[in-house]
Amino acid sequence: MTFNRPTCFALAAAAFLSMLSGCTVGPDYHGAPVVAREAVDSATFVRTQGSVTTVTAAPNQWWLALNDAQLNDLIAAALASSPDVRIAQARLRESRAQLDQQSADALPKVSGNAAAIRAREPDLSALGNGSSGGNAPSSGRGPLTLYTVGFDASWEIDLFGGTRRAIEAASANAQAVDADLADTQVSLAAEVARTYIELRDEQTRLELARRQAQIEQQILTLTQQRRQRGTAADIDVERLTTQVENTRATLSPLDAQVTDSLDRLAVLTGRAPGALDEQLAGPEPLPALPETVAISDPSRMLQQRPDIRAAERRLASSNAQIGQHIADFFPKVSLFGDIGFSATDPGHLIRKSNFSWVGVPYLQWNAFDFGRTLGSVHAAQASRDEAEARYTKAVLEALQDANSSLSRYGHQREHIVTLQKVEASATHSATLMRQRYTAGVATLIDLLDTQRVEFSAQQNVVAGRAELLKDFVALQKSLGLGWQG
Repeated sequence: MTFNRPTCFALAAAAFLSMLSGCTVGPDYHGAPVVAREAVDSATFVRTQGSVTTVTAAPNQWWLALNDAQLNDLIAAALASSPDVRIAQARLRESRAQLDQQSADALPKVSGNAAAIRAREPDLSALGNGSSGGNAPSSGRGPLTLYTVGFDASWEIDLFGGTRRAIEAASANAQAVDADLADTQVSLAAEVARTYIELRDEQTRLELARRQAQIEQQILTLTQQRRQRGTAADIDVERLTTQVENTRATLSPLDAQVTDSLDRLAVLTGRAPGALDEQLAGPEPLPALPETVAISDPSRMLQQRPDIRAAERRLASSNAQIGQHIADFFPKVSLFGDIGFSATDPGHLIRKSNFSWVGVPYLQWNAFDFGRTLGSVHAAQASRDEAEARYTKAVLEALQDANSSLSRYGHQREHIVTLQKVEASATHSATLMRQRYTAGVATLIDLLDTQRVEFSAQQNVVAGRAELLKDFVALQKSLGLGWQG
């Protein structure tokens, strides 16, 4: 097989352009910088509580460890129907569509065209006799009709990798938005669990407050009877009246808090306020905590947290955008082509004699842009530096978040032990006083007073356990758990 000179030149040019298209300007991305290496490489967190935590892989669906079926259903409904999740999913679809659009820019653009042109030439003889003022008949040609059909194609050769860098940036940005969706799921699962715990805490404390108000009212009634008999002072009645009214004053705010929590849970799960009133009505026990909590290690935590993955991917995107702008320093080469058929008779349109083609290489180079490209490069570099600083900040804040959550969880466990001792003591006192009252050596007022103290201790334990559960939720969120693939 032999080639003529034009064919050889075309093949050589194509090979040369193909070789050049492998060149990609700009800095290559080599990963995010190492932040707090000593803390990240450590086998455990600084604030780890050895008696309540284990350094093993933590389950992603951490709420299952609480063994509460209603909580499981609420989180599943929120992850499926929450408006926040749908917003994040829409943004992810948008970013992936932009990536597809950017990838398509690397391919040739082809379009078809067809036209029917009807025109009439001017009467040149009439123009020549215009000074005579006569009305000579026209000698010009009649209307002319031209039919055309063809295809146009254009392709900008990515000589210096500007388009490839743009695709790289769009791909990294789509991955960052994917991590944003996971981060939304992490926050949503934690928010649902926290609100559910607050609801059960408020319902239980409301029930205890009502019982306490009843006991205090009984004490007040007995004291008023004693005053009528002259065995109690007015100051005792006034003191107990104030106490009863103070307890009753706590009922309405607690009832309002229960309503707010119910409405908040409904909205989080994508439903209208009031939709969960019947399902979650009435006090239920708080979820039970596991004996120990798996927390993995700092390195695994940084890999799990979606916000850190999003920050790293945005750093990669910013780095690629530098090369995208540097490519503007260099010439751009485009190829344009057109093939088609033209004829005055549509029946003779598709004939070899009516075939035409044109191919045009086009070179464009903004050699003198007076610093515009340089300014774009400097702006992209500054954006990359900002993204790197944001990544560093995200890592440091994640380490702080995990360690602070561990510290709060450990100290709250200790606080619960103290509150339970107080409750046990108050319960024991109430039991002894009940025995004394049965034996006739203690008054009913003494018995009711010890029961009031017992209820108050129970309220403190409930509130403390609720805080411990919320600290547990905060710990799981700080570990980056709860997202769905």
